[in-house]
Amino acid sequence: MSQLQLTPKSQVIYPDSDGKPMADNTKQFRWIVVIQQNLEWLFADNPTVFVAGDLLWYPVEGEPGICAAPDTLVVFGRPKGDRGSYKQWEEDGIPPQVVFEIRSPGNSQTELNKKQVFYNRYGVEEYYLYDPDNNDLSGWVRSGDNLDVIDPIANWISPRLQIRFDLSGEELQLFRPDNQPFLSYVEIARHLEQTEQQLEQERQRADQERQRADQAEQRAANLAERLRALGIDPEQI
Repeated sequence: MSQLQLTPKSQVIYPDSDGKPMADNTKQFRWIVVIQQNLEWLFADNPTVFVAGDLLWYPVEGEPGICAAPDTLVVFGRPKGDRGSYKQWEEDGIPPQVVFEIRSPGNSQTELNKKQVFYNRYGVEEYYLYDPDNNDLSGWVRSGDNLDVIDPIANWISPRLQIRFDLSGEELQLFRPDNQPFLSYVEIARHLEQTEQQLEQERQRADQERQRADQAEQRAANLAERLRALGIDPEQI
């Protein structure tokens, strides 16, 4: 009579890649990077918020077949740092609270439905799905044991992230809690360049003001010297 052979948990392999590309096109990739990097920036000063993009998440120990790789995930209560994958049992059992998916033409509705079921089953609190080709945003927020549809989602503010979703333009715009928009790397670089130029202009204006003040002070000193030479006390004028 044969016995069932069980693989010890220590020998279970959890791949760091699912073999799928991060994005199907440049637009999807741009949105993944913008969301992930801006969230990383938003929580840069909080050591217990972990943000990652296209990282495999394994919610169940010993079950490497149960996994998902959200385009962006955010975990509150876990330290920053590099990981090959997110093994939930090694992270105090904390699942990602917020996940983002950017839809591409290669995503079937069945695939997206499976992802929603997965996120609902394994404890995600907020799930956002954006279709950049149609400027369509869907969202779900946890209520009890289930993810409920966010309706309306225009100007919705994430309970966890405190970011705002604006659909009034030609494409989705995300705003930080201080109402500053999410920016691409190029926009950030341009903003920094403009800021540096403005600071340089301010420094030049300040230098010019100091030079004018020094010149005026020197003229006043020369005048006072001439008055004293004529026997006139400038303090009495």
